[in-house]
Amino acid sequence: MSLLSRELPPTAGLPLQASDFLPGGGDLCTILAGQLGTPPLQLTCSGTHALLIALRTLRRRAPQRDTVILPAYTCPLVPIAVHSLGLRIHLCDTRRDHFDFDPIALHAAADARTLAIIPTHLGGRIADVDRACAIAHRVGAWVIEDAAQALGARVAGNSVGLRGDIGFFSLAAGKGLSLHEGGLLLAREEELRAALIEQAAGHTPFNPRWELTRSLQLLGLAACYRPPLLSLVYGNPLRRALRRGDLEAAVGDVFSLAIPQHRVSRWRQNVGARAAQRLPAFLQAARLRALQLRVQLESLPAVEVVDGMPGTLGTWPLLMLLLPSERARDKALSSLWQRGLGVSRMFIHALPDYAYLRGVAADADVPNARDFAARSLTVGNSPWLTHEDSCEIVKVLAGQ
Repeated sequence: MSLLSRELPPTAGLPLQASDFLPGGGDLCTILAGQLGTPPLQLTCSGTHALLIALRTLRRRAPQRDTVILPAYTCPLVPIAVHSLGLRIHLCDTRRDHFDFDPIALHAAADARTLAIIPTHLGGRIADVDRACAIAHRVGAWVIEDAAQALGARVAGNSVGLRGDIGFFSLAAGKGLSLHEGGLLLAREEELRAALIEQAAGHTPFNPRWELTRSLQLLGLAACYRPPLLSLVYGNPLRRALRRGDLEAAVGDVFSLAIPQHRVSRWRQNVGARAAQRLPAFLQAARLRALQLRVQLESLPAVEVVDGMPGTLGTWPLLMLLLPSERARDKALSSLWQRGLGVSRMFIHALPDYAYLRGVAADADVPNARDFAARSLTVGNSPWLTHEDSCEIVKVLAGQ
């Protein structure tokens, strides 16, 4: 079997099984809340939908506040969601060689107009939410924890999503547990949880067309999220995009400005509930794989493995790496990106540099975020990553 007929995914998603489609899986939110040790969870049709509900809820509480502070290196869906509600976006630079907020820049950005600050746990690595909370609460704002890529991560024994005022997870394809698209919303305080539920009730109709689309996509994910078939839905489109020089399409960075908002069917919830029973063991196996690969990568003098806050227990859907220069990063990708080894990039640009977001996120002076985008790449941590695959990746990176 050639490398191109054995395609590894760029992130570690939990593979679905035929038994997941049997009835009687139980309640998805109850199962996950029990695993995570959180208050009741609220199911949404995507992580972006969860963010919309959170922002609408907070805006009702503080209509005089209109600004949301985002890290300048994050998923384009985040500013799209903020912009769709007519809110003002303040892009804050990241700290050097990292995706988390620069604390000095964040402190300067927060003021009486700030509605929320959104720290992001990127790639399962943990951001400094406590600092964001101290800065936000000083000016009377809230913190929304973007844990879209960190379902199952913990800080001091507690699930991420609970240190801020509101948190959300994504159940999209490749993000651990998946309904193909889905999200989870949570809050520490009972009163705020009730307000989130009330807000969602008024903006979450059942949409048969969207639910049929997501159900078919979920079936396709179950069938094709395997190395022998992943080229059909991921690898071949990736290579076509790279050949025409469309890097944003290659990593899936271009999103519609219209955000679907609809209820998730009981059928998809049941599939997720059955798969969720295997999630804790899956995450633990991923941690062990990642730590072994990390030892190899950290032995390379020209490679830095990006980590989160010290003492935290993140998840490992992938490993984020920084190379010494954009040229070195591009040289490594030229050897690895098209070979089916799960090597990719997180986001192509810092947010101000996406042409299609020009009317959404204004230009900003964010040199650290731009540098991070220019020098970073990712290595997928799927269950099919073999020792031989890892050695091939390390061999290429050692030559940078």
